Amino acid sequence: MIPIVPAGATSGVRAAFSEPGQLNLPALPPLSLYVHFPWCVRKCPYCDFNSHEQPGGDIPEQRYLDALRADLEQALPMVWGRPVHTVFIGGGTPSLLSAAGMDRLLSDVRALLPLEADAEITMEANPGTFEAERFREYRTSGINRLSIGVQSFNSQHLAALGRIHGGDEARRAIDIAQCHFDNINLDLMYALPGQSLAECQADVETALGFGTTHLSLYHLTLEPNTYFAKFPPALPDDDTAADMQDWIAERTRAAGFEHYEVSAYARPGRRSKHNLNYWRFGDYLGIGAGAHGKLSFPHRILREARYKHPQTYMEQCEAGQPVQDSREPGPDTLPFEFMLNALRLTEGFPSTLFYDHTGLPLHTIEAQLDAAERKGLLERDHLTIRPTPLGQRFLNDLQEMFLGNDS
Repeated sequence: MIPIVPAGATSGVRAAFSEPGQLNLPALPPLSLYVHFPWCVRKCPYCDFNSHEQPGGDIPEQRYLDALRADLEQALPMVWGRPVHTVFIGGGTPSLLSAAGMDRLLSDVRALLPLEADAEITMEANPGTFEAERFREYRTSGINRLSIGVQSFNSQHLAALGRIHGGDEARRAIDIAQCHFDNINLDLMYALPGQSLAECQADVETALGFGTTHLSLYHLTLEPNTYFAKFPPALPDDDTAADMQDWIAERTRAAGFEHYEVSAYARPGRRSKHNLNYWRFGDYLGIGAGAHGKLSFPHRILREARYKHPQTYMEQCEAGQPVQDSREPGPDTLPFEFMLNALRLTEGFPSTLFYDHTGLPLHTIEAQLDAAERKGLLERDHLTIRPTPLGQRFLNDLQEMFLGNDS
């Protein structure tokens, strides 16, 4: 029997809530739940997520679901009584879970957490794993939003990206999804190896043609510790990639999409509530192998990370200790952590949000705000702080201005 609260956890929770800290939060921010499913059929060469190949499909589903429940039970004292607004099941490839497995997972979540009646519950899915009956049952279990990792409709580009599906399979997956879901995000990538502007445009036009509610359009980047980082492919030059980005912004706007975050485009009323909570520096409990979390308390903020390897994670859950690392960011690092997220929002954020979610007065970053304004990267009034179009274009430079706060 796995203990609900591991040894020493009660005193740790008491300390988190009651002992003096470096912050003074006026209230706790909204809370989301992230659930990580770590397996996939094949590891993509560009992927730096915590995903592990399981080509034979022999996944220890029941043991992993047991571990997730134990992980959640052990975390309950940290979030006791707080309503959960959104759930995101990511990976890896969560659509490898059986319909019964997904039903059990969501039943466990509802049994242990006060999930809001209208909570947005998103599951990531890859086209190579679509079965019509299984996705109907996912919807019945409570999934109400899908995020489909299409990446491209061009089979040649999909092969270069190491995807297990082709263009026809991507189209079929969307058709299946639309039979059961009316809130669907399509993930697409651009600036792919050998991709022309016309090919990028064809991908986006195909996605728009399905009439889905949300698009995530990512510039391919070569992340450290990936196959592409070791063996980089030939990518479009910077001018071509910029032309793609400019065309995407114009075309999605013409199609009625709001460009509300660097890579996110939504029809009115269909923005991702879960991701907005991240970008607004809300709280999220992360369970599953390698999952990260951010939890606020009256006088501190705590960041946690679970054990990464699935086998180790399951063993540690069974031992009552799924958290590998925890740290308490202080006033010296919180401004950068906040701005790293909030400046991704193209419409900016209320100036009061900085104090509300960090417990720090806005004058803590006054010098950096002034410097960013002088460079034309940021604009503000007494209500809102937002990146300018130039700041959106050079977002990394803008964010880095808040690194190493000296105030």
